[in-house]
Parts: sequence; C-alpha cells; structure tokens
Amino acid sequence: MSLDLGNLDAHPRLLFAVPLAPLQGQRFQPTGFPGLGAATYRSPSGESLLVESAQSMANRLELTLWDSVANDVVAAAKGISHVRVVRPSGEFLTDTILEAHRLNSPYLLESSDKTFLGKLREELGGLETGPVDRQRLAQVLLKYDVGSLIHGIFLAKKELVGGRLRVARALSAFIEADGVRVAASGGVKNDHVNPSGDTKAGFGNVPFSRDEFTAERITLYVNLDLAQVRGYGLGPDATRLLTLLSMYKVRALVDGNLRLRTACDLGMASDRVEASSPASFELPPLEAISADLRVAIAACSTAMYPTELIYPDKIVSKKEEAAARGAAEDGHDEDGD
Repeated sequence: MSLDLGNLDAHPRLLFAVPLAPLQGQRFQPTGFPGLGAATYRSPSGESLLVESAQSMANRLELTLWDSVANDVVAAAKGISHVRVVRPSGEFLTDTILEAHRLNSPYLLESSDKTFLGKLREELGGLETGPVDRQRLAQVLLKYDVGSLIHGIFLAKKELVGGRLRVARALSAFIEADGVRVAASGGVKNDHVNPSGDTKAGFGNVPFSRDEFTAERITLYVNLDLAQVRGYGLGPDATRLLTLLSMYKVRALVDGNLRLRTACDLGMASDRVEASSPASFELPPLEAISADLRVAIAACSTAMYPTELIYPDKIVSKKEEAAARGAAEDGHDEDGD
C-alpha cells in the first residue's frame, strides 16, 4: 500500500526537530572552524553550540544514496538521474552525487571533451536574458541530476546562460545543542624511544589539551521546502519523487550512522520521528519509503537519464601544473621564439 502524502499538500514546509544523544557517555565533539574553533553562542536556551553545519549535513544527506563499495547508488534509488564519471580505462572517478556542486563539477564542465557542456548549453539556450524559466531549468536538472533539485545548484560557468542559473536547497538540515558546557580534557603523544626529542620534527612527548562538550539537548533540525518542490512545476509524479527522495535521505540518515567525528557518535533519543510541522505527520519507516520510492522512480523514468561520461584529461596537482608551465616557459626562452 502506497504512502499517503496528501496531508502535506496544504503545507509550505515539512519540518522535523529530532532529539539526539551521545551513544556512549555524555561528551561529544562539535564541528570546528579555522580561527574560531567550536561555534558557541548565546540563545534563549542559554549557552548553545552548532554541532554540525548545514553544509556538512547536505553532504551527509547526499551520501545516504551512495554505495561506496559498489561506487553506485543504493538499490532503492536505482534509476534516478545522476552523472557518473570514469577514466578512459573505465575506472570509476567520481559522480555528481559525490561532487560538492553536483552538475557544476569541473570534471563535467572543465573537461577537454565538451560534449556534455554542449548538451547543457543547447538545452538551456534562450535563458540568457529576461526572467529565468524555472520550469525549464528544473526539467533539465531532473533529466541529468535530480539531486540538484533537492540540494541546490549554481551553474556558474559563463557558457551556461552567463552563469545566472541558481536553485536554492529544498532540503536542509543542521544540528544544534543547547545548555552546553565545556568538558575539558587532554592527553599526550608519547615517544617511548626519545621522549625529549625535537617535537617540531615529530619526535618527543607532546602534551595537548582538548575541549569537548556536554549538553542538556542535542537536536537535528530538518527543513524540506515543499513549496519550492511544487514550484518547479514538474507535475505530480516528479513532485512525489522529490518528496519521497528527500524523506528517504532523512530516514536513512537518522537510522544509519550518525558518527560525525571520532568523539561525536550520536543516535536518536526516540524511536519515532514526528514532524513539528505539520504536527500530524510521522516519518515512515525506511522500508515503506523505499518501496514507494522505487514506484516513483519508475513513474519518472522517461524524464530522467542516468549518464556516464569519460574524463579524458590527466589529473595534476597545482605543483605539477606550475612545474610544467615553468618548463614550457624555459623552453620558449631557449628557442628564442
């Protein structure tokens, strides 16, 4: 029996506030930022903390569809549109599901093989001036990479409509903690051979301090913008697909591995995932979502084209590129050209 999502039709958002807790003990390690460290702040709940950012959670949600052993999408998502990139030998290189900017990946748009770039330019042609036809853009994104309609995209390349095509995230999430306190600790890196050795070279004993945290509450917040999904104008089948795909990602995330870091291993504090809006909605089990998702993918199969591309170029580091450029300039001088 298919899931009834009709009670979502009158709502602009599907919102969840999922209580989490450390799987063991009370301490956890939050995300850190260069020059800032842990992102603590004052809120109406007292001292609060950003445990995981929206950017990081977007990556984690995308990975719920990826089988890292098979280098392919999971069984429940087979048939969705995405672009797989391989080397000329057929060896797997990357996929739009793994790329930070999905279809805006340099392995698609900066390749010496311009075939795919040409396809996008042709199918998006005519949007260079005037208001962007969002329905047409959504149709192209659905065709090649459905994840771009869920996690957003900015096609920044000038050859693609002057770099003016953007889609905001429809699905976003972050983790916050309230009532936090610092749990200070530390340790030492021991060198049993030469304890007083040169620490700058990696020798010797090196003591260090470490700040973890405890919290009264840890909460995963999830926001699915149903109004945006409906606003793509893709019709009921595609709208249902995008909704189910988003629900699958959330359910797979909370049911799966929420070990965010070595010392940040979290789990749900409750077996049920109830929406804060609409209040009557409960996130179905993964098996039920998976069954409906396969039906929804089949219903949209003619609109989606899983694609495989060859990336023919040599992958070089900045250092190698600079050395090659320097050698070419030296050769230019020697030839006297």
